[in-house]
Amino acid sequence: MPAIPNVFNGLEPTTTRFYLDALAALFAKEVPYLLGGAYAFAHYTGVARHTKDLDLFVRPADAPRALEALQYAGYRTELTFPHWLGKAFCGDDFVDVIFSSGNGLCTVDDEWFAHAVALESGGALLCPAEELIWQKAFIMERERFDGADVNHLLRACGPSLNWDRLLRRFGPHWHLLLVHLILFSFVYPAERDRVPARVVETLLERWRHEMNGGAAEEKVCQGTLLSRMQYLSDTEHWGYADARLSPRGRMTAEQITHWTAAAK
Repeated sequence: MPAIPNVFNGLEPTTTRFYLDALAALFAKEVPYLLGGAYAFAHYTGVARHTKDLDLFVRPADAPRALEALQYAGYRTELTFPHWLGKAFCGDDFVDVIFSSGNGLCTVDDEWFAHAVALESGGALLCPAEELIWQKAFIMERERFDGADVNHLLRACGPSLNWDRLLRRFGPHWHLLLVHLILFSFVYPAERDRVPARVVETLLERWRHEMNGGAAEEKVCQGTLLSRMQYLSDTEHWGYADARLSPRGRMTAEQITHWTAAAK
């Protein structure tokens, strides 16, 4: 069993027991996992916030085994959203078993584990900062915007980030990374050198080239990759294609309907 993560300090005893039981259950069944959410964020940035959930990241192939292990340990489980998220419950507390993202883009793959960071205690592995930035960059809901989290991660980890991997992670959605880097320079004008100039120049050159090429021919709305609710008019009434659907995205119409209904 991995050592107790010190990021659990300050939690209610019942919550701590639940979290440790959950980690032990996965360990016993040899399900690889990464610690994410508020606890990884606190480790990287020093910004602590205790919530009633624990985010555990697993590969998609391991998600069913993770939920089975937690159910075997005595907890109620559900596959809340089959394209990215399951849960295990203990009273008001719960564990999120995450294997992708709400927009279907940020799938947990082998690279998450290859670049994971070990806690000082020598126990649990943390999600890499690059993958946290990648996933959080897309969260721009009316009720939740993770831009401040991205800024805090850039401030804390900017000089040590693998920027080439981060650029590759964003891929065709590089515009979003550029947006967050510009926002970072606004929030922290004295910390701009924490982002390599070559990265900003690379993205700006892409943007200049794209703008010189004129408007795209395809009428598609990529706002749905950022918010499941705020661009419904675009796709339902204004004739825009939904960027989450194949061949642009990775979600099915059924998954989108289920994901959207849960927010209404």
